[in-house]
Amino acid sequence: MSTLKVTPEQEKEVKALGFLRNRGTDNFSGRVITVNGKITAAQQKCVAEAAEKFGNGTVLFTTRLTIEVPGIPFDKIEEFRAYIAKEGLETGGTGSKVRPIVSCKATTCKYGLIDGYALSEKIHERFYKGYRNVRLPHKFKIGVGGCPNNCIKPDLNDLGVIGQMVPVFDEDLCNGCKKCSVVDVCPMNAAEVVDGVLNVDEDICNNCGRCIGKCHFDAIEEGKQGYKITIGGRWGKKVNKGLAINKIFKDEEEVMSAIEKMILIYREQGNTGERLADTIERIGFENIEAQLLSDKILERKQEILDAKLHLTGGATC
Repeated sequence: MSTLKVTPEQEKEVKALGFLRNRGTDNFSGRVITVNGKITAAQQKCVAEAAEKFGNGTVLFTTRLTIEVPGIPFDKIEEFRAYIAKEGLETGGTGSKVRPIVSCKATTCKYGLIDGYALSEKIHERFYKGYRNVRLPHKFKIGVGGCPNNCIKPDLNDLGVIGQMVPVFDEDLCNGCKKCSVVDVCPMNAAEVVDGVLNVDEDICNNCGRCIGKCHFDAIEEGKQGYKITIGGRWGKKVNKGLAINKIFKDEEEVMSAIEKMILIYREQGNTGERLADTIERIGFENIEAQLLSDKILERKQEILDAKLHLTGGATC
């Protein structure tokens, strides 16, 4: 193996810019940020050109909807960044901070209950970009899923948002059909006709909305759109499924507020190096949930953001 010339200090410096060393070489993979996996055709062309001009000619796609161009020599990193900047692209997505947002294609999917692209773009702008200089105990991943199908596994993120459609049942219109179309269509077996009246078990129902409009007598003609939020999810060596906050959040404003409060709580009360799942286990889910459902943490927002916390340690990639 040839002697490596790039020092650990230089490697650390460019890693903060989104460049990860290719094992055993002085070349790096440049991590190009997308907004929930979307780029324009012009941006795609620009990345391809940059891969051929500065990298090894290949383009990789990560599980978090970013793009990586491997094989970039250390001394070509700034030229690579300048080249992709022509189309409004930037590198990043590393370190102990809010990571690029992941979203499913809820906006166009037939099962989508929310405008996932629009919400994730707002989260990207406010928290990935707006909080890019805010150091956290460790990486903080956010996933937006458009429905309970959970295609992008939002509950395996530090914070997950899941689209909901709560069925509105009008018991007076229910005929108690022996062959109930709502019972037939429910994928969770949450609906059952009991004593001549439909009963929907709220503890089983996942608010997927499949039953809406299916009753021949209009007993469930509409639903209330909402958002489920989970916290403490984690993938990797120690898998942890996120726990759901005991509330259906009614609009995007409530969701954005909950995300901000979770980040502030994590920054203030998390120990450097621990993932949110560990913070929740140490402090207690009920404690964190109570803080999320209150606005008291926002009174200390500027104090928390200005504090000299988590300056070293944390995420290693």
